[in-house]
Amino acid sequence: MAKDDTIENRVYLFDSLARSYVSAASELLSSEDEAVRARAMRALADLAYVSCVVADTGHLSPEQVRQRVLGTPDPELPEPDEDERGGKGKKRK
Repeated sequence: MAKDDTIENRVYLFDSLARSYVSAASELLSSEDEAVRARAMRALADLAYVSCVVADTGHLSPEQVRQRVLGTPDPELPEPDEDERGGKGKKRK
């Protein structure tokens, strides 16, 4: 499980990003068009993902964090150890 300070960082980052997005995209989030609302919700989900990646990768360089967020493999990135993955699941490729 992630350390408490990492969880707090995730929440803080997401709160900050989500507040900005919601104030800018409130019309999209309340649209009568289901497809528009779904895209807006996916954007919020992406912000949550980015918040987690950024909070969990403080030990990496900005370029390495960028690669993680984009999901592109970087041959120079070390594979996360079991502690970093919480000891569960398989490594992502």
